Amino acid sequence: MQVFKTSGVCAREIKFKINDENIIEEVEFIGGCSGNQSAIAALAEGQTVEYVADKLAGIECRNGTSCPDQLSKALKDLV
Repeated sequence: MQVFKTSGVCAREIKFKINDENIIEEVEFIGGCSGNQSAIAALAEGQTVEYVADKLAGIECRNGTSCPDQLSKALKDLV
């Protein structure tokens, strides 16, 4: 499980698991709005790292970022 420390959002960190084929198997947000983050995780799981990172990049909520944008940054750190 990878761990990404977030910045500028309610969630403190994002935990995620990527398989050998670059598919997201698991996403868990620690802290923040559980409904939205559960939805983000459900949509991301089963998708490629590149697809999710591209789709979520630049989405803003506050402070010029958002939980989806933070997940995108975490995933882009891998590629």
